[in-house]
Amino acid sequence: MTSTPISLLERLREPGDADAWKQFVALYTPLLFYWSKKLGLATADAADHVQDVFLLLIRKMPHFRPDATRRFRAWLWTIFLNRFRESLRKPAPVQPLESERLDELAARDELSAIDDADYRSILVRQALTMVKAHFHASTWQACWISVTTGKSAEQVGAELGMTPAAVRAAKYRVLSWLRRELQEMLD
Repeated sequence: MTSTPISLLERLREPGDADAWKQFVALYTPLLFYWSKKLGLATADAADHVQDVFLLLIRKMPHFRPDATRRFRAWLWTIFLNRFRESLRKPAPVQPLESERLDELAARDELSAIDDADYRSILVRQALTMVKAHFHASTWQACWISVTTGKSAEQVGAELGMTPAAVRAAKYRVLSWLRRELQEMLD
């Protein structure tokens, strides 16, 4: 099963750890938008809902205690769904769900909203965005072209004006960093 790294959760409990919150927001924004779409929210409403959930998490995370019997994602889903239900109780909701749809959402398993394959896919996409920002553009591009096209280091080097050794080094550095980040996220 996929879980959130305990080290990140512990860092989020400390007030003022901006780097931890930046990583958390980068990782979980796509998941929260995915869940919002599953609830039938329009893009603008989903953005508002995701923002509300993050504001709520800022208050709740210092009190969260990792527990081997509960997955963080289940706790997050509960907060997310409860916040959604609260928003439906407000006067004149923008897009209320019919009662049958709300009953269906309440009845299903809290983790069935997203399966592990979707979760991993979201995290991998986010990790790719993060790795791209972490490296110089030419390093990222050398790795990306090498991996996605299957071209040799010589071909990629000629295309980018780099030596084959520099292409291999770029690929190694980027993939090593990506493996390390994904390992922490997915373990």
